[in-house]
Amino acid sequence: MKPWISLMAAACGLFATTVLAAPATLRVESGTLAGEATDRARIFRNIPYAAPPVGPLRWAPPQAPQAWTGSRPAVAAGPSCPQPMREDGAPNAGGANGPMSEDCLQLNVFAPLAKPGAKPAPVMVWIHGGSHRTGAGWVYDGQNFARDGVVLVAINYRLGPLGYFAHPALTRAAPSMKGGAKAALGSYGLMDQVAALQWVQRNIAAFGGDPNNVTVFGESAGGMSTLALLATPQAKGLFHKAIVQSGGGWFEPDSLKAREQAGVAAAEKLGLSAKATVAQLRAVPAETLIETVDGEFGPFPDGRLLPRTASQAFAAGAEIDVPMIIGWNNGEDSLLGGPGGGARFAAALPPMAQAFYEEAAAEGDEALGRAVFTDRVFGAPARWIAGQAADGAPVFLYHFSYVGDRYRQVLDRAHHAAEIQYVFEYWGRRTPDSVVSDEDRAMARLMHGCWVAFARSGAPACEDQAWPAYDAASDQLLEFGAETGVRQGFAKRQLDAVELFALPTLALRAQ
Repeated sequence: MKPWISLMAAACGLFATTVLAAPATLRVESGTLAGEATDRARIFRNIPYAAPPVGPLRWAPPQAPQAWTGSRPAVAAGPSCPQPMREDGAPNAGGANGPMSEDCLQLNVFAPLAKPGAKPAPVMVWIHGGSHRTGAGWVYDGQNFARDGVVLVAINYRLGPLGYFAHPALTRAAPSMKGGAKAALGSYGLMDQVAALQWVQRNIAAFGGDPNNVTVFGESAGGMSTLALLATPQAKGLFHKAIVQSGGGWFEPDSLKAREQAGVAAAEKLGLSAKATVAQLRAVPAETLIETVDGEFGPFPDGRLLPRTASQAFAAGAEIDVPMIIGWNNGEDSLLGGPGGGARFAAALPPMAQAFYEEAAAEGDEALGRAVFTDRVFGAPARWIAGQAADGAPVFLYHFSYVGDRYRQVLDRAHHAAEIQYVFEYWGRRTPDSVVSDEDRAMARLMHGCWVAFARSGAPACEDQAWPAYDAASDQLLEFGAETGVRQGFAKRQLDAVELFALPTLALRAQ
């Protein structure tokens, strides 16, 4: 898969709002938390789920969080993990701004208001997007999930070169780490996500949550991370359902050795020799790493934590078998940027593409490139994942094409990440209620209700809308659009063609 292009910040603006709140306290394994309660939720922010990954813990598996004495303030959001930020202080492509720190392995919990005799609530753990290089858990407000009886957990995880990095010196040093020769390498952001899920298992009952009913879900890089978790044996039993929003599903073959070579090149760019030591690598300031080291970031096989790519795991039937929702938006090509992005993508396509995308090709290379990009990176992989997993727990495939009222004069498709505000049923601090229409609210009630119902039972029974489980024979999905409904054989000719040409490049039989 090509590197992710900048996300649209407007789609990620689900920022926590200022609320008039009452104190709320509870105790977790590390100590007492002092949060707040609104009319919809009890909220606890900036909760450490692992030790600060600094000093000798940079590029090391996450360690247990440190205990504290007294009551830890849990009202204000914690810092974002180090990432590129805008100089003007506005949110970046992942929706984050404000303070950053390597000491960022924390999470926020939105829990239902306490009720005597209440049954343990379903839990949803949100993994934010941002190309594995931007974003933060604090960006997202989960109060409406709590209002509807769900404990919502939003996590931070290490990003960019601090989250996904390999180097021969780190590999040689691994036996001295906790776990010895089997210590995981490279995908530190994925390790953080596993650690957060382990924290949830140990602590979520204190918030009224059910550790035996956990749904992990995420969008874009968060969706890719969810697929990686489904291919991570160590994550088995930590969650019981999964939702993948615009997370693709086809990942190019990769290896620890290839990432080590990239790490050597990155170190040389930092002025270090090919024989740089772990101490020299860890001495580089985080700001320098973020500014200097570029490339592809995200989970990759290390033969320890992640044995193979998620694509290879699904092809082999080796994924964690849980109920799943997976889908994509019809305007994912927003990731290609403004005019010209589609034509640049089309330049690398074989002439055969025009035969399967006649309508788009008739409009020119710009339209052709955008149509194929959406299907190649998101649509066809999502349908393929659904087909691979359909012989196990039920899988529900969706396509999101709804364009909010306020965008219709300038947009005709639902851009990348546009569905998030409907899933959360929350518009963000940059969207005044006055521009949200009744039709927008109805779509949010529907989609949010589907996600909540799925978290409760593993079936998205939402209002009176049918949503059949996917199987290759019926090839059905649910389109959330101007006219929501079940579609059979959606874009089948195009998706079949993309699959025919793309799958042979993925080395799906590799172990």
